[in-house]
Amino acid sequence: MNQALLDKIQSEQFRKDDSKFGVGDSVRVHTKVVEGDKERIQIFAGVVIGKRGRGLNETFTVRRISYGEGVERIFPINSPRVDKIEVERKGAVRRAKLTYLRKRLGKGATLVKEKESQLAPKGAPKAAAKTEAPAVPAPEPAVAAETK
Repeated sequence: MNQALLDKIQSEQFRKDDSKFGVGDSVRVHTKVVEGDKERIQIFAGVVIGKRGRGLNETFTVRRISYGEGVERIFPINSPRVDKIEVERKGAVRRAKLTYLRKRLGKGATLVKEKESQLAPKGAPKAAAKTEAPAVPAPEPAVAAETK
């Protein structure tokens, strides 16, 4: 087949909403599950421990601890079964694959440092205002009551 024809067919299959996430991020993956004639949304929440592939074949692996046991699931990014991907928090990691989390137990098995955002939280004053002490008026001295 002609490469241009393949590219045209593949471009129709790509996911429309482009959710940006990376390895180390905590995500909630909403998947469509078919049970008989009913369809429902099931959420799988965990840490992204790896991404692989390019184009339509791109997949990502999510790991979570369920009842004391590590569970991993591999999701294709462009699958119609994946409804949406929500990023709960960004992780600051220095590796492409977080397979070392498999050896850890307890809270350390899903613990990834949170990436410090460049933006201040909503409603917070600017960074310069944080460093200055708030201007508080000095208390007025008590005036003695005059007696006659």
